[in-house]
Parts: sequence; structure tokens; C-alpha cells
Amino acid sequence: MAFSVNTNLSAFTALQSLRQTNQDLTTTQSRINTGLKVASPKDNGAIFAIAQNLRADVSGLNAVKTSLDRAASTVDVAVAAGEAISDLLTELKEKAVAAKDTGLDTSSRVALNDDFKGLRDQISSIVQNAEFNGKNLISATSTALTAITNPNGSNTITVGAQDLSLSGSLITLSSNQTIGTATLASAAVTTISASASAVGSALSSLGSGSKRIEILKDFVSTLSDTIEVGIGNLVDADLAKESVNLQAQQVKQQLGLQALSIANSTPSAVLSLFN
Repeated sequence: MAFSVNTNLSAFTALQSLRQTNQDLTTTQSRINTGLKVASPKDNGAIFAIAQNLRADVSGLNAVKTSLDRAASTVDVAVAAGEAISDLLTELKEKAVAAKDTGLDTSSRVALNDDFKGLRDQISSIVQNAEFNGKNLISATSTALTAITNPNGSNTITVGAQDLSLSGSLITLSSNQTIGTATLASAAVTTISASASAVGSALSSLGSGSKRIEILKDFVSTLSDTIEVGIGNLVDADLAKESVNLQAQQVKQQLGLQALSIANSTPSAVLSLFN
């Protein structure tokens, strides 16, 4: 066996083994600290790129959720207002039918007419206040509501506006309509009946739009969760496995240090040849 104080192959071999163990230990500790087996392109460039693209999709879906939530609230406000208007039309019809009675005394007719006008004016007030985030779906100047439905914003869902204002396309009851006489009351009954039917159709349309938005919200939420699970499958570390690896690598590190110490002491054996 040849001895050399200039070249210690055993020490070089032990040092290389210890260096690899230290690298593996650093990798395992990083995975435990971050919870990720692919935390940067250096870990796995292809997987990291795929994960980043999926994360971008999740971010886009978060924007979709916000858009759909806003749309759902806007439609819900419109539906609530429409239901209130429908109820008012029912009450207005009751007053108008009562006012058709030619046998009513003057005071009773005046009282019915005052009640009618008060209920009539409430419709305008409801329409004006049926607004969410600056959007009103039931006023005379309303336009359709649009929300995005995919991560890049190229697809949308639209809910049509419904004009529920007085003297509008659906409610033909005018803002100065009265039931001060039996003749006026009779005309009001006809107008209110047609208006109530039109409001019912408008509510059906709004309700359908609300339902479509809710279905999309559920789908987008499920899709986002599924993608996040997929990202986790790609990049998340198995902490139980990494814990076992950590213990094994710590033992290997200690053994490597001992092996290096032994290898470094070998050249000193040469001194015994000169004793």
C-alpha cells in the first residue's frame, strides 16, 4: 500500500460524498421549510413553468369570481325591487277595483285615490333606489349587465335590463294616474293588470339570469379549487417522506464527517515508518 502526504485519495472521496450529502440535506430542509418540492426553476424547470401557468389561471378565476359576485348582487337587488313593485301593483289593483264601485261616497273615493297615489309613487322610488355598485337594471335608462366568465376575460354572461319605471315599456301605469272616478278606476284596472303581467315576465327573466350566474359561480369556484389541488400535486413536498429523508441525511452527514476525519488522519501514519 502506497502512502502519500501530497495526495489523499481517501479524503477526496470522503469529501465528495460529504458534499453530496450536504446538498441533499439542504434540498430536504428547503422542502420542509417551504412545503414545496418545486419552489423555483432550479428545482424542475418544466414543472415550475406549468405550475406558474396554472397559478395565472387561478388568479384570473379570482377576477371572474369578483365579476360574478358583483353581477349576482346587482341582479339580486333588481329582483328584490321587482318583487316589491309586483306587490305594489297587486295593492294598486285592489284599490282600483274598489274605486270602480259607483256607490262610493265622496270621502271614501278620496281616501282610495290618496292611497292609490301613494302606492303609485312608491314604484318610482323603488326603481330609483334599485342600484348596486352604480348599476341599475330596472330603470328607464338601464343597459344590460355583463360579467366575465373565464380567466382571460374573453367569455362573458349577459343579463338583460328590464324597464320597470312608470310609463315605461313594461309598466304602462303613468306617474299621474288616479282613480278619482269610477271611469278612471276602470281604466286603471286594465292598465295595472297588463303591467302586472309584464312585470311577472321581467322577474322571470331576471330570475333566470340570477340562476345562470349562481351556476357559473359554483363552477368557477370548483374549477379554481381543482386547479389549486393540481398545482399542489405538481409542486408540494411530501412532508412525511421529507422528514424521514432529513433524519437519514443527518445520520449520513455525521458518518461522512467521521469518514473524512479518518481519511485526513491516514497520512500521519507515515510518521510511524520513521520511528
